[in-house]
Amino acid sequence: MTHPTPAVTDHWDQVREAAEAVLGDEIVEYIRTAAAQPEPASELISVLHKVQARYGYLDTEHLDAVAQLLQVPAATVSGVATFYHFFRLNKPARYSISVCMGTACYVKGADKVVNRLQEELGIDIGETTSDGLFGLQQARCLGTCGLAPVMMVNDDVLSRVTPEAIPAILDRYAKQSRQDSS
Repeated sequence: MTHPTPAVTDHWDQVREAAEAVLGDEIVEYIRTAAAQPEPASELISVLHKVQARYGYLDTEHLDAVAQLLQVPAATVSGVATFYHFFRLNKPARYSISVCMGTACYVKGADKVVNRLQEELGIDIGETTSDGLFGLQQARCLGTCGLAPVMMVNDDVLSRVTPEAIPAILDRYAKQSRQDSS
């Protein structure tokens, strides 16, 4: 009597190849070095920093690929990525808007600036517009109290911002984006 050949359930080569394709050669090599350490999981944060530096954020494909290649449980990788505030789990907006909510800015109307931004963009703090153009954050202090209220758009510091100025500011960056795209 012949016995049927058992089904093969080990697809490691395919899983590894897919994970490597997601992360790219440089990061894969870094992970190989980390995985060779006595405690590979202790290298997880540095690996995630490398991935974020390369791609700008950590999406689920990145996290899954790191888990597979580093041989760390996916729940551990996800837990670390969500615990530490310096990891971004969403693709960053083209223009990141940070409104200072420090005392000087708040007293001079920063809350009204935030409200107008939310109204114009249709998003809340921590969100990005559906087209990926604008993201909105609050900052504790931008260190420019004499220019209050202050907001930053990427690295541009905008001073004495009023709610009435918001539409023109947003329009300027939207136009700049269209020019850069053409």
